[in-house]
Amino acid sequence: MSEPSPTRPKRRGRLFRFTAALLVLCGVVAYLVVQYITGGGGARGCKVVAASGGDASYEFTPEQAKNAATIAAVGTGRGMPERAVTIAIATALQESGLRNIEHGDRDSLGLFQQRPSQGWGTERQIMDPTYSAGIFYAHLAKVQDYTDLPLTVAAQRVQRSGYPEAYAKHETDAALLSAALTGRAAAALTCDGRPERTASAVGPGAVRTALVRDFGRDALQETGAVVGGTPVPSPSPSPSVTATAHGRTVTVPVTEGPGAAATGRDDEARGWQLAQWAVANSSALHIQRVSYAGREWTVGSSSDEWRTAGPEGAAGAERSAGAVRIVTGQ
Repeated sequence: MSEPSPTRPKRRGRLFRFTAALLVLCGVVAYLVVQYITGGGGARGCKVVAASGGDASYEFTPEQAKNAATIAAVGTGRGMPERAVTIAIATALQESGLRNIEHGDRDSLGLFQQRPSQGWGTERQIMDPTYSAGIFYAHLAKVQDYTDLPLTVAAQRVQRSGYPEAYAKHETDAALLSAALTGRAAAALTCDGRPERTASAVGPGAVRTALVRDFGRDALQETGAVVGGTPVPSPSPSPSVTATAHGRTVTVPVTEGPGAAATGRDDEARGWQLAQWAVANSSALHIQRVSYAGREWTVGSSSDEWRTAGPEGAAGAERSAGAVRIVTGQ
């Protein structure tokens, strides 16, 4: 009987090695694609630093920045103090990682993992970050002396979590975010502004829609607000703005806004809140430049600091009139 030919096993071995190498190559390519889309190299995309100039900082993703900015805007719009915003952001960090997720324990959903079966709203409502933040604040406001309570206690009285002590580990990061996103800490938040490829709407009109969504219809005052070169009409139940063909700018006059008296905020804080809200939304809305109070953030800047605005960014009207100027890429 003739012996089996060694050729076939060798071919099978080469085929196996080739297939394995191909799978490894595909994995590397997939990894590089993900790294490119998300910023890569461990970069989180956004960073907030302490107002005092200390070493405290927190790095996070554009998705988290956008959601935190919404939580802060809804809070100040309701006249809630900065402490309330800190409690809300710390809660969302624990419950969802500041991501608007469609799953959770039992029927929990969204930023705060609220449950439709427990009366928090419909699934659609809870998956709307503006609504979910608003209903969280509505419950927090009912907690007696919540500003004087430890954060874990205040959050737990709203959430009724099985792990109430878990909120404490997020307090420092939440405090940094709330200081920047309520405007108390000026020029404290930056993002690399890498555009989201899945953005559903961009341009000046999309910026105005997002401002109205988070801050309310009075975010763009009827006296002087300009989008794409066109004055903004008076707020209405269905606000609409037509930008000029070449207009890529939203100019927002700074006013104290609703709740200013209750929270003790002034025009400058309101301006920095709007400016840093825009930076937090830069990836989602394809924002390229934000200018306020003689300072400027630009997309793709390698610096973690706001810079002194150039002639275009700090044109006299914005500096003297007290306005935030937002320039989009489309």
